[in-house]
Amino acid sequence: MNRINILDCTLRDGGYYNNWDFPKELVNEYLKAVSESGIKFVELGFRSLKQNKFKGANFFTTDSYIESLKIPKKIKVGVMVNTSELISNSLECSKSLKILFKEKKKTKLHFVRLATHFDEVDYAIKICKILKKKGYVVGINLMQITEQTKEKIIQTAKKIKIAKPDILYFADSLGAMLPKDIPKYIDYLKVHWQGDLGIHTHNNLGNAINNSIRAMDLGVQWIDSTITGMGRGPGNSETEYLLIEMKNFSQQKYDILPITKIINKYFLKMKLHYKWGVNPYYYLAGKYGIHPTYIQEMLSIKLDEIQILEAINKLKNGEGKKYDVNLVKSEFQKPIPIKKGTWSPSVKMKGREVLIVSSGPKFAEYQKEIEKFIIKKKPFVIAMNTSVKINKRLIDIYVACNPLRLLADSNPYKNIKSPIALPASLLTKKLKKKFNKIKIFNYGIGIQDNKYKFYSNCSYIPRLYNVAYALSLAASGKAKKILLAGFDGYSRQDRRLKIVDELFYLFSSTNNSVPVVAITPTNYNIAKKSVYTL
Repeated sequence: MNRINILDCTLRDGGYYNNWDFPKELVNEYLKAVSESGIKFVELGFRSLKQNKFKGANFFTTDSYIESLKIPKKIKVGVMVNTSELISNSLECSKSLKILFKEKKKTKLHFVRLATHFDEVDYAIKICKILKKKGYVVGINLMQITEQTKEKIIQTAKKIKIAKPDILYFADSLGAMLPKDIPKYIDYLKVHWQGDLGIHTHNNLGNAINNSIRAMDLGVQWIDSTITGMGRGPGNSETEYLLIEMKNFSQQKYDILPITKIINKYFLKMKLHYKWGVNPYYYLAGKYGIHPTYIQEMLSIKLDEIQILEAINKLKNGEGKKYDVNLVKSEFQKPIPIKKGTWSPSVKMKGREVLIVSSGPKFAEYQKEIEKFIIKKKPFVIAMNTSVKINKRLIDIYVACNPLRLLADSNPYKNIKSPIALPASLLTKKLKKKFNKIKIFNYGIGIQDNKYKFYSNCSYIPRLYNVAYALSLAASGKAKKILLAGFDGYSRQDRRLKIVDELFYLFSSTNNSVPVVAITPTNYNIAKKSVYTL
């Protein structure tokens, strides 16, 4: 039988769901369970340079963190590094690696894997050579292999051969691979590569475990898996299923019981909360070659079913193959430098009351009263989306700042008559074409953690949420007061309630902000007044 190594990467790939913030108690019990099951290799997380944003310990996986863990003697631990991070970093490669990695003999770290796109291979080769000199076992992890030509794969493997990594991995990053595809990718790589091969599968099409089994059939020696499949998007090959299959591929005895115990204690609850696993949206993403993070983020910001399907339909034409942080923004978003716009809200709003209208379920009860108020008092009216149930002639502008929501709503926006305020700098080429017949007020934005800051034609906001964008317009426009209608809010158990409440709190705490008052019922922690008393 072939020598097969299972590499469990739950703490690394699973971290996409909980920001790599695993409790120490869970990590130690997980390591004990994995060791008792017979698995010998664990990827503890990423190793990354310092960032101005909170991420948990398993994103940085420092040597001091590793020292704090109870690592069983039989387990060899490793980390993954994103080659793209070292390319984009201002430091020279060797300096970055000197910061990140001690000599192997001074750490418990055994192996390092380099997550590498095909166009990053030359840089990964440099990294590999440096890490090999430091004494580490090194794997190069080629991503999105299903999107590459035969010639590209063969030539890339030829280059990598020179660097002499210990393992060459190929990853089905988009979850588009079928078991029948596995032989050709192995054959292409083996034209020049004769060393160990590994596979990392994703479960978009429900084939992660089947693809792993097929790879083992064909002699692949390293197989990635995660407990309950916890991993980006729909997840990966499930460790517990892989252990069951190993009797057909290895004489080593594996024990599934320690894994099932830790699943019941920790992972079932997390899966119920974060909801990884196959669903129709991930399946469509796999079929169309769309990066699974788009689906994960659409679900995280609670787009409805129609919006998700419409967005998938628009992403499938090639724009969604590589994840672009500027296309989808949610709580995982990175800071964005501010970009000035060309429109100043003060022209329309200075000294006026601004009414921001959303589409809460209870809004219909107050629609007529709101419309009377608008006709009588003439506030400047901002609609949060195309679903707002109000006489369209009473709306001064719509607001939109999330490019993915714009993709999903592009057809409804074609029918509106009022202008849209949006940050043109975040529009993709395709979106610009879709909105070329609509009057756009280009108000720029930047994203900074926990911060609003207002300028004449742009603002910093904490999150790319329409409500934050609309509030910043009113403050920048020097409005007298902001009134909210249709902001019902979410249930107390819904995490979005806390997110939006925080946006309101940060706004009210910012210099030059504007008083905010809800005039219809709301669950948000803001000042309230009845529309019937205005």
